[in-house]
Amino acid sequence: MTHVAAYYFPNYHTDPRNTARYGAGWTEWELAKQARPRYPGHQQPKVPLWGYEDEADPEVMARKIDAAADHGIGSFIFDWYYYNDGPFLQRALEEGFLGAPNRKRLKFSLMWANHNWVELFPAVAGKEADLHYPGAISPATWDRMTDYIVEKYFSQPNYWKLEGKPYFSFYELCRLMEGFGGSVTRTQEALDAFRAKTRAAGFPGLHLNVVGTNVQILPGETKITNPKEVLTALGLDSVTSYVWIHHVQLDRFPETSYASMRDRAVALWPGSEQEFPLPYYPNVTMGWDSSPRTQQDRGFVEHGYPYMPVVAGNSPAEFAKALESARAFLAPRPENQRILTINAWNEWTEGSYLEPDRKYGYGYLEAVRRVFKKGDCQNK
Repeated sequence: MTHVAAYYFPNYHTDPRNTARYGAGWTEWELAKQARPRYPGHQQPKVPLWGYEDEADPEVMARKIDAAADHGIGSFIFDWYYYNDGPFLQRALEEGFLGAPNRKRLKFSLMWANHNWVELFPAVAGKEADLHYPGAISPATWDRMTDYIVEKYFSQPNYWKLEGKPYFSFYELCRLMEGFGGSVTRTQEALDAFRAKTRAAGFPGLHLNVVGTNVQILPGETKITNPKEVLTALGLDSVTSYVWIHHVQLDRFPETSYASMRDRAVALWPGSEQEFPLPYYPNVTMGWDSSPRTQQDRGFVEHGYPYMPVVAGNSPAEFAKALESARAFLAPRPENQRILTINAWNEWTEGSYLEPDRKYGYGYLEAVRRVFKKGDCQNK
């Protein structure tokens, strides 16, 4: 049986930081609504079948949970934000998901999205994006944050665990280390303290996952130059990916074909499995179109994220081929290592979402259900 986990991006509810910056009622739905075709044949706007809902509403989240569980998804991995001045965008999880009457149907976990939060709403072509919230946090903040995680989330009965250990993922390992002066030793000590808190809370340990260490897409993202040594020294437990474009170049502008991106991404899986000294969990990406995060009244030119190629030709049928490849890749593994991440449940302004839309309805979710039937997919 395969555990299918979909990343969840929670910027579709109001948050005090966004209200102060963009005005009352602002959510990222505003970018999705305003998106326009940027070249002939470009398919925008992408319109949600369920409408522009408030994900912090437990009844709204309940529909998402049911749709995910009904179609073979075992958990949401929430993109989770915490900076030196505290949490950000947490209401979708804390009010919506944890308040949903059917929350037990789905597991959840955290992927600490510890990248620098820069201005992308919208981004200006050719201009260095303004930094709003630095991703690196101080040791004191780390201590507060890990207390919060253990007490607020790990204690939940439907938190996703591997062999009894809560799964916790980092987006940027380099940014984590930056908070400890770039020192492997100090970072290791901080992770050991996190593990100790988790054991003290009654768990057999902590499963620490890292998103692929060669991430470099958002402005300011950097790379780890010696990943094997660092991963081993820190005692991490597994590696995965967030989205294919972290590993596969979109080589044609304004459009690169989905089939081309898919085939190149799938071809990298065996090498990644060999490259890392840890279990590697592959990722399947539904699509890519970050143009809603660009200025809609300006020319669409190639200038780096989000002014970059759009992936075209993705469809439920083409997506299903990627899922079939993932299932075949994972089949030889022991059951507890058959884990697949999907980008994403709701990355609407990056054009990668499983949620039903006006074009294909439930097509992408049906693809997941067809490939990972109920008998082959359950919560762990």
